[in-house]
Amino acid sequence: MLIAAILRAKGTEVVSVAPETTVAELLTELTRNRIGAVAVARDEALIGIVSERDVVRGLERHGADLISAPVADIMTADVHTCTPDDTVESVSEAMTRHRFRHVPVLSRGRLAGLVSIGDVVKSRLRVLEEDRAQLEAYIQGS
Repeated sequence: MLIAAILRAKGTEVVSVAPETTVAELLTELTRNRIGAVAVARDEALIGIVSERDVVRGLERHGADLISAPVADIMTADVHTCTPDDTVESVSEAMTRHRFRHVPVLSRGRLAGLVSIGDVVKSRLRVLEEDRAQLEAYIQGS
């Protein structure tokens, strides 16, 4: 299965913020959208990614002053990305190996979606369920 299938199921809308967005504004966006990470972008060009985990680590290093700092101070700039043509399996392996939970999807250098570990797990479970159903039908002689 390809990442494109996940994007077709969940949609391609990506919540993003500009690098000068404050951490307080970031937290509002995360809460409002009930998500754990956002892309940091300018004109659909990916600059980085920032997650709840980045905020927690930033608070430990900088204390409460972090709330007024720009997300550029805590974002991950060296972002692992994928394309719609990548397999779910390869993205899942990369997420596990490198210990990240969100992968921006780029198409022709532009932000085309964001895939979470939850999206990947859901997709892989769907495939397993389909395989199980096919095996049951085969065993029952249908």
